[in-house]
Amino acid sequence: MDIIKTLQADYQRFPVNQTYSIYAPDVYFQDAVFQFRGLELYKWMIKFIQTFFFNLTMDLHNIQQQEDIIKSEWTLSWNSPLPWKPRISISGWSELRLNTEGLIISHIDYWHCSRLDVFKQHLFSANKG
Repeated sequence: MDIIKTLQADYQRFPVNQTYSIYAPDVYFQDAVFQFRGLELYKWMIKFIQTFFFNLTMDLHNIQQQEDIIKSEWTLSWNSPLPWKPRISISGWSELRLNTEGLIISHIDYWHCSRLDVFKQHLFSANKG
């Protein structure tokens, strides 16, 4: 299995039908909001995103692998479930670390903005779509 091609396909259809078989059972995940270990919690987080965010798009700008590290650059956008349905956008990058079996053991997301910036988008973003 080509993990880069699998990840590209997962980004394109995110958060639907993700390929969980590329993750180790004890995968570590961290971003500006969540920090946990375990594939079941990772699946729960994806289901949460799928349930509460609308019109979600994940645009993959770049993905590269160097030995056991994969780095991807992306923009995640969605409409929040608030009455005025603001369009929220976060750009950032992910660093994925592979184990010797080629499974992802660490997935750390970095945002180009702060949590406060994201909160402000909820308050000051007009519905444009």
